[in-house]
Amino acid sequence: MRKLLYLLFIACLLNGCAEIDKEAPYDTQLRTLTVTAEYPDGYAQYAREGVTVRVEDIDRGNSYTARTDQDGAARFTLTNGVYRVQMSDKADKDIFNGLADKVRLIGGDLSLNLPLAHSKAGTIVIKEIYCGGCKRLPFEGNYQSDKYIILHNNDSQVQYLDGICFGTLDPYNSQGTNVWISQDEATGATLFPDFVPVVQCVWQFGGTGESFPLQPGEDAVVVVCGAIDHTAQYPLSVNLNKAGYFVCYNPVYFWNTLYHPAPGDQISADRYLDVVIKTGQANAYTFSVYSPATVIFKPVGTTMQEYVQGADNVTQKPGSTVDRVVKVPLDWVMDGVEVYYGGSSNNKKRVPPAVDAGYVTQSSLYDGRTLFRRTDEEASAEAGYEVLTDTNNSSADFYEREKQSLHE
Repeated sequence: MRKLLYLLFIACLLNGCAEIDKEAPYDTQLRTLTVTAEYPDGYAQYAREGVTVRVEDIDRGNSYTARTDQDGAARFTLTNGVYRVQMSDKADKDIFNGLADKVRLIGGDLSLNLPLAHSKAGTIVIKEIYCGGCKRLPFEGNYQSDKYIILHNNDSQVQYLDGICFGTLDPYNSQGTNVWISQDEATGATLFPDFVPVVQCVWQFGGTGESFPLQPGEDAVVVVCGAIDHTAQYPLSVNLNKAGYFVCYNPVYFWNTLYHPAPGDQISADRYLDVVIKTGQANAYTFSVYSPATVIFKPVGTTMQEYVQGADNVTQKPGSTVDRVVKVPLDWVMDGVEVYYGGSSNNKKRVPPAVDAGYVTQSSLYDGRTLFRRTDEEASAEAGYEVLTDTNNSSADFYEREKQSLHE
């Protein structure tokens, strides 16, 4: 026994056991986090028992769920840490989402009142985002000039793409510095402005109002980069030269042919999206390969062309002498998707909870992975056309699939 104790002592010296009295990285004492949903004024009658609340440990990556009781409260027993709290509820077309980021559960129990934002289920929604690229096989290297998104009519009525706008939010990446949000120090809630900051460019579908109908359950492919057949050179990519596809193409504003080659022979010129305004300096449209925040929107009571002429509607990004953003009102936003990259704790929300209370994670790059919205099988069977899940919470609505849906 004495020999064993001696060996343990030597091992402690060799492995730094003198540090053993220092505070552990995490206090393992359990605390109680109580989350109480606060429905917006006029919607208190929607509060109900059994709504799922999700808590994520930002640093350690663990996730926990609990359901609200009859008082609208969900309780968690957790160790000290910094947490992200999400809640989503849906009743017919009415959707309620709440988000509190960087909630500090340290030193004692915490009661958090979580305000819920009200929104409506979308008619036209984002079905897929492919931005992460693929391998250049049979050549070496990676390829990312083949980005696209797919829109979907999730409504029972014919919808029209005419006049709808598309853009990406500042910052371009989820780990970038976000000057548009702040943190409520008392609750940890993330405070968003009453607009979304669209950066670099606003793209808009043309048409006269009913030029581009989308039938219930029908899709529309929007090529962000390269309306050509990429598979001719890189078989792991996609063919984006197909009749009916739309394309972000304007060689006056974006003349970099690596990302914006002349569209293929199957793309008609009336399906080139218009540049309403360019606010950045890049010679190719900047759409993050890692983690874009994507929105579609349509102006109400004005045109997009008139709106961007307003002195207060296009503003310089604080701290930048180059970047400007278009302040798109929240009630114009038809749908939005927040993309995070990997498991980093540095990811930050850009899309407010009324648009997207969650996020979908892109786990890796250059392997053809894509971000895809789930199908509501029960609603589809009842409707007779494809109905996609839409809770305005990408954590529930989206998943990462291994291959692009357009890959043949």
